[in-house]
Amino acid sequence: MPPKSVDPLHFLSAARVAIVAGKGGVGKTTVTAVLARAAVRRGLRVLVVELDDRPALRNLLGDVPSLTITAADALAEYLDTHGLKRVSRRLISSGVIDVVATAAPGIDDIVVLGKIKQLERSGEWDLILVDGPAAGHAITFLQAAPGMLATVRGGPLRTQAADVAAMLADQRRAQVVLVTLPETTPVNELVETAYALEDRAQVHLGPVVVNAVDVGFGDDLDPAVAPPESPMRAAAEFRNARRELHRGECARLGQDLALAQLHLPVHAGTTLDAAAVEQLATVWDEPQAQPDDDVATAGTIEP
Repeated sequence: MPPKSVDPLHFLSAARVAIVAGKGGVGKTTVTAVLARAAVRRGLRVLVVELDDRPALRNLLGDVPSLTITAADALAEYLDTHGLKRVSRRLISSGVIDVVATAAPGIDDIVVLGKIKQLERSGEWDLILVDGPAAGHAITFLQAAPGMLATVRGGPLRTQAADVAAMLADQRRAQVVLVTLPETTPVNELVETAYALEDRAQVHLGPVVVNAVDVGFGDDLDPAVAPPESPMRAAAEFRNARRELHRGECARLGQDLALAQLHLPVHAGTTLDAAAVEQLATVWDEPQAQPDDDVATAGTIEP
């Protein structure tokens, strides 16, 4: 029998690396920031890794440490450590990384993942949260290591790919957290992404974060208390319809994927900043009830 509640701390501490992925527009970066704040609130040493230089994420994190890892910088560091320090920066500045990435598909992703692996092995952090690429790129990003192992027979690049693949395959070291909205198209896209990741990338899937949920699964409003045809009655009917949609999509997601869900309420304010993220993170201080009994524990997808 699946659990009726989910303790966010269990998932926040289940693996040392959590790669957050989702389609554009579902709030992946916001969820990364909230996960970071929630983990800090639980006493974990947290580092957030961004793969692009996005000031928006840093503004949401407040005092949570963050690090930007770009493919160019990771490749330069890789070349430095393999005897090419004198020429590495010249190669990067001249655009050679684009040539290398074309000649050896996946190498840019491998060096980025290799840097994340290095951070994970350092033991300095309890949780490394990676604001990962959008879902389409996330599949190729996480497939880079198996792909490199299939094409490169030896040398330091194969060793790097093998180390990365070992990290991603170990559920104690790494997990992928997918983000969606409680709407039909985002849920469909998340289900497709989840199956593609498990089939192709051989990674462990953590909980699904459903963002911007209109909370109140069992607490609909009573429109009858407002005057007929009044704006208040229309607002109550709209709110109930939205809650019904969100209930249905969360339940359908639970039926299609045997993965636990963490729900993040819709943010009602006009500004999303570090203070708002801190407030949102308090929602995950306690175990969360699941929308129905079809939601199973994280780990394995069941049809």
